[in-house]
Amino acid sequence: MRKKYFFFDIDGTLIPETGGHEISEKVRKALEELQKQGHFCAIATGRGHCEAEKIRKSLGFANMVCDGGNGIVLNHELVLLEPLPYELCLQLIAECEDCGYEWGISPEDKCSCLTPYRDFPGFAHMDLMIKEGLRAEDYPQFMKVFLSCPPGHEEKLPTLKKLEWCRYQDHPCIFVEPADKAKGIRYIIDYFHASYEDVVVFGDGKNDFSMFAGEWFCIAMGNAIPELKAKADYVTLSASRDGIVYALKHFGWI
Repeated sequence: MRKKYFFFDIDGTLIPETGGHEISEKVRKALEELQKQGHFCAIATGRGHCEAEKIRKSLGFANMVCDGGNGIVLNHELVLLEPLPYELCLQLIAECEDCGYEWGISPEDKCSCLTPYRDFPGFAHMDLMIKEGLRAEDYPQFMKVFLSCPPGHEEKLPTLKKLEWCRYQDHPCIFVEPADKAKGIRYIIDYFHASYEDVVVFGDGKNDFSMFAGEWFCIAMGNAIPELKAKADYVTLSASRDGIVYALKHFGWI
């Protein structure tokens, strides 16, 4: 069988959309079998490197696209981690302050969000650290920026149009984070001198759009947003119904 290069999103794809933080045993066993068959397996996530590392290691994957394409792990080593555009982030935070919206930042490769606001929303995968008097300009870089801008009010923050951002259903904040996973996939495929035609990607959300660009085979989960399903080559079952396993068997990869 021709070797394939699989890239899996985490939230809503490897981890069920119904909540929780665990990958099902059926999916784990299927991924083990996939690797035994000689296929390449990697994560492609918007999560930060610090958040995604535990999952990568638990699956026995040696490679990963993280930070929405700005982070690359090759052969178990972090080889690339680019921050967000600095000046644009400072402009955006200034706009938030002008509008009365609270904000938080992740300035390092750590699972934490720093904010000067006591009532800033918390995170499932990150520690919330409240620092009174925090000034964004005192930090040299930003990996992620979080904004408490209500839905429908994004136009009040014009700099948002110059940055990649998204919302997640279970959190009230805007997440300003890289969203070009395809860039990271190309980096890895080029490194291994493989063909884009042999790539298979699995995803479910807005930050997976770049992966579904027609360069390779795209599989949307049954719980995926309609816009992503429309771009997919195949729609499998939902993550909560082990859609990854279903698709891998459907195409004879395991």
